[in-house]
Amino acid sequence: MQKTWPIISVLALLGSFNSYADTLYSAWNLEWLSSTPSSKFKPSQRYDQDYQSLHHHFSSMESDILAFQEVNDKQALTKVIGSDYQFFFSHRSNADNQRHQFSDINQYTGFAIRKGIAVKDMPDIKLDRSPNSKLRFASYVMLHPNSQQPIHALSVHLKARCSGAYNGSKACRTLKVQGQQLNKWIKEREKNNDAYVILGDFNHNLSYNGDWLWKGISQGTDATLATKMTKANCKVKSRNNPNKTHQFKSLIDHIIVSSDLGFHSPKQNLYKVDDVLNRQMSDHCPISVSIK
Repeated sequence: MQKTWPIISVLALLGSFNSYADTLYSAWNLEWLSSTPSSKFKPSQRYDQDYQSLHHHFSSMESDILAFQEVNDKQALTKVIGSDYQFFFSHRSNADNQRHQFSDINQYTGFAIRKGIAVKDMPDIKLDRSPNSKLRFASYVMLHPNSQQPIHALSVHLKARCSGAYNGSKACRTLKVQGQQLNKWIKEREKNNDAYVILGDFNHNLSYNGDWLWKGISQGTDATLATKMTKANCKVKSRNNPNKTHQFKSLIDHIIVSSDLGFHSPKQNLYKVDDVLNRQMSDHCPISVSIK
């Protein structure tokens, strides 16, 4: 006699498969997030209501993997992310790396990964040439390290003040070197047939048609810019008038995936206007994509 499966069992099995197949990856620059705020950086001065709004926004995203930037410490991050995630900070934050740290407040990259997802912490990828650099350390983790297809992931925060055309400035020259370092890492992954994801604040509009930095990052690779068609709809508090909002014209937070990873629904996770005006959120909206 042929065995039949109850409908509820089949639905449960399909639900389990889908939850494994689709993982929501996000990137979020949290703008000077610190439990020890600095008088030099006003955005770092947050109160309980600010943290509550940040936490509510993150919870609404239902993200599985968060690549964060500009976070000083675990205590502040826990207030935003909650207790259901495991944290992996840049190794620049380790006690034996004090020469790579600022004395008052630091902007670390890293990952917050939902508990239950297997992770292997990997050494940072240093993107700057300076031996005593205090910035531009890409956090590196390997997801599902014991599976048939582990995913290598980087959380990045690249050099600012060169968001458009290359102009030969120091900022653009530095950014170009950082792009070359990422290109080298991608080529190493593809040589080993590794799946990969790079997320974060690139401080540059990679989506521009024929963009020079994207060419440098992707040259000789099969890398895909998952956020190429993502609209820049983020509204943040105006620096000139805190009673008004400002909308950025181009996207500088991006997600890059290897060609063997399917993805869908890349988008910015927009703030509520009331939160923007009345709370200390961030000058970046998170960006997310579902990856199979």
